[in-house]
Amino acid sequence: MQLTLEHITKSYTKGKKRKNALEDFTLTLTEGVYGLLGPNGAGKSTLINIITGIIGKDSGSIAFSDGGDNSFLSHLGFMPQGMDFYRNFTAKDYIKYIMALKKYSPDNADEYALSVLDRVNLHSDADKKIGAFSGGMKQRLGIAQAIVGEPKVLIFDEPTAGLDAKERIRFRNVISSLAADKIVILATHIVTDIAYVAKTVVLMNGGKIIKTGAQEELCSDISGKVWEITAESDKVMEYMSRMRVSNAVSDGSKYTLRIVSDNLPEQGAKTVQPTLEDVCIYYFGDM
Repeated sequence: MQLTLEHITKSYTKGKKRKNALEDFTLTLTEGVYGLLGPNGAGKSTLINIITGIIGKDSGSIAFSDGGDNSFLSHLGFMPQGMDFYRNFTAKDYIKYIMALKKYSPDNADEYALSVLDRVNLHSDADKKIGAFSGGMKQRLGIAQAIVGEPKVLIFDEPTAGLDAKERIRFRNVISSLAADKIVILATHIVTDIAYVAKTVVLMNGGKIIKTGAQEELCSDISGKVWEITAESDKVMEYMSRMRVSNAVSDGSKYTLRIVSDNLPEQGAKTVQPTLEDVCIYYFGDM
């Protein structure tokens, strides 16, 4: 199974200028989770909107092959950013409504709807109205509607925005359980979501791919460029104003600062193992 994006370009007019939202974007995806990381305006949402057919592209091609039916959109499940729901629907009725929209007709619609809700840990809430759901429950229902019909490509746009830590962990676990036989695209600015589940990370900025690879490869690329220093509390803001600081931890009177720099930031600094967060700071600065 393979999804191929080739030379995709999209531009728009801002004022009197023409700006590229995507520029010659090329990527081949197979089974597993792909994390799209980049600052606001990097082109993540534009890319997703083109893949899902919400907006058109200026040029380029999208091809999907799985050894059978190659009609791409029939294999697509999508959870958009800031998804809304019908408050007076129950969760089960909402899933059955999505089944009707997708023209998906299993032998027993009720059983299938309950099985989908069970996969996102909402089985016991099947008969509750969505208006009474928490933010995390709505996000899980968003995943559920995306997987109706057993699509082979799943796309999630900023799916954990506004969720607490427990719900983000639950979301990641659900995504991991789905990824074995699907192509999953996860666009977010929350680095930890990507770090735990993505087999491949795609760093985007200015509508282009900056780097792509496994997390370990990206971290290895900046080996020797992440440092730790100890600073007095009254010097922390000074360091942050002139250096790329990815983390600052207080132990009382002093701080341990994690600094991303090509060169030794100051005498006494020691190199440490890079993380994906350090990688983002290295390529994007403050996201």
